[in-house]
Amino acid sequence: MAVLSLAAFTSCSKDKKSSGAELVLNNGSEPQSLDPSKIQGVPEHRLYLALFEGLVSYDAKTCEPVPGVAESWERSGENNEILTFHLRETTWSDGTPITAQTFVDSWLYYLAPSTAAEYAYMPAAVIKGAADYNAGKADASTVAIRAVDDKTFEITLVGAVPYAEVMMAHYSFAPLPLQAIEKFGNDWTKPGNFVGNGPFVVESWTPQEKITVVPNDKYWNKENVFLSRITFLPIENLSTAYNAFKNHEIDWDTGVPLEMLDEIKLAKEYQVAPQLSSYYYEFNINDPVLNDVRVRKALAKSIDRKQLVEKVLKGGQIATDAFVPPMGGYKPAVGNAYNVEEAKALLAEAGYENGVGFPQMTIIYNTNESHKKIAEYVQQQWKENLGIDVVLENLEWATFLQKRQSNDFQISRAGWVGDYADPSNFLELCLSTSGNNDGRYNNPEFDALLAQAAAMPAGADRDAVLNTAEEIMMTQDQAYIPFYYYVSQNQIDLDKWDGWYTNILDVHPYVGMKLKK
Repeated sequence: MAVLSLAAFTSCSKDKKSSGAELVLNNGSEPQSLDPSKIQGVPEHRLYLALFEGLVSYDAKTCEPVPGVAESWERSGENNEILTFHLRETTWSDGTPITAQTFVDSWLYYLAPSTAAEYAYMPAAVIKGAADYNAGKADASTVAIRAVDDKTFEITLVGAVPYAEVMMAHYSFAPLPLQAIEKFGNDWTKPGNFVGNGPFVVESWTPQEKITVVPNDKYWNKENVFLSRITFLPIENLSTAYNAFKNHEIDWDTGVPLEMLDEIKLAKEYQVAPQLSSYYYEFNINDPVLNDVRVRKALAKSIDRKQLVEKVLKGGQIATDAFVPPMGGYKPAVGNAYNVEEAKALLAEAGYENGVGFPQMTIIYNTNESHKKIAEYVQQQWKENLGIDVVLENLEWATFLQKRQSNDFQISRAGWVGDYADPSNFLELCLSTSGNNDGRYNNPEFDALLAQAAAMPAGADRDAVLNTAEEIMMTQDQAYIPFYYYVSQNQIDLDKWDGWYTNILDVHPYVGMKLKK
């Protein structure tokens, strides 16, 4: 999108009053969908937070669970495996009541094999009986969720699942407006048809240009919604977005161009913070060459991650050979460190000494200057250190996701931002049943360890089981090439805007956000 096309959406922040202000943000790309059963990316999640609300939501500062549709909840059962939510009086934007049965019906719809939701593995991993239903091995009656009455929703978990409450803020546990889905089919998310239960509803959607949302007058907490409109712009070019931000055409820029980082770091609007997230490359394990773990390890060991973050990215990212970030008492796997001689030996052992005979591979990445620079760095490292050639393929967001999901790639750029602060949220990507396992990694021992950890209470013993799983996935099998742990990099003037805070998930609920007086 050209800067000129942004002029019509200029926020004119300096002229706004303390309430009723419009927030204009760069969402980074055109969303794949607004339907919670069809989304999986960060741009979609930003929209989800405006349009829907689950049993719980995120605290804007800590990311801990706070009441949403549920006013309160408690645990019971011998192992604290029964989680009961008490719902408040609330409705969909079309006035239809939201009850405990709404959640039963929505979750069964989401878990149904016919829905093919990418994130169905998340509820399937923690709700008793859900995995068999999602796999088509049992009917819906096996899923241990029930409406005790209209305002009491009960879940039986597979065990203690200490992180279950905060999981409920994720869109894989969202209520769905089944009445609108039944009436309009795939068109239910279009303006005029849209039904949600979040603080905002869809006002307009011009593909590749903008999505606007306005307050939902049926939202239970509408007295704390101060924005009159949010405009989401799908600007993929970070330099274009930065120029728009400098020109006061957008209020919140969700990324920064690397080439301007030295300048941006000096500005008060630059908000950088540690983030619970990992940047990595994913291998297609079905590829006949990449199926050889020696090749995967050779490719991983021939990349100097420290040089990448210090000389190329320069944003404070933390180079890593592990995948899961450190959190709580969890210590990440050892991983396979940069070692060119070992990389060359492994590649020779696999039959490609000095790169001779190694077929040309393709790295795919979605449109973004940072992804391009990283891919070019990797391309150079593999050429210099291993004597192999790769080509780079830049794809727009929806096409990129489609190729990954259909296993139609060799090596793909990837990033994972934690949905909650638990190692399992990262490791579950590589479950054989995971909808996000685009590379088709499969190790029964790894799956069994994650199932064991899900039933364990929080603590050192559980952390040890998860660490063993990560060692198998990363150090033994090299399912991914990890590069670094992210930092979140946003631009927003916090002297003007209230209710926006840096946090470890880079999640920013819109309730309470407003322009300062």
